[in-house]
Amino acid sequence: MNIKKVTGVKKEYIDLLLLADEQENMIDKYLENGEMFVLDDNGIKAECVITKESDGIYELKNIAVLPDCHRKGYGKSLIEFLFAHYSDCNVLFVGTGDCHSILSFYNICGFTESHRIKNFFIDNYDHPMYEDGKQLVDMVYLKKER
Repeated sequence: MNIKKVTGVKKEYIDLLLLADEQENMIDKYLENGEMFVLDDNGIKAECVITKESDGIYELKNIAVLPDCHRKGYGKSLIEFLFAHYSDCNVLFVGTGDCHSILSFYNICGFTESHRIKNFFIDNYDHPMYEDGKQLVDMVYLKKER
């Protein structure tokens, strides 16, 4: 398994990015300002995009694992890599939908709930967003502290 920074055209990974954020114009808001990493294990299996928000504070904007590669540790490996790579990171935030399976994944990775943004998915997406059959409404922000 190898994790490497993408220094070329990040949009080459749009199909993978869209697995985690299905509206391309929302991806465009953070893609160029963020740093992208891909996880290669006999082919690209996962990716993430992270932004530096301020001194010691980063935000995981997108993390996606190919559907047939779920539950193999790739997402957790990317998060652990980010903490090692960004040694100045004291707090890592991630925003996600209020979905049990996703929140469980982040809890396993050491995240705790920070705050919520009411109606985020309704106000910012041009169509209803669903995860595990449930419409997403509020953005749940989680944080992992060093």
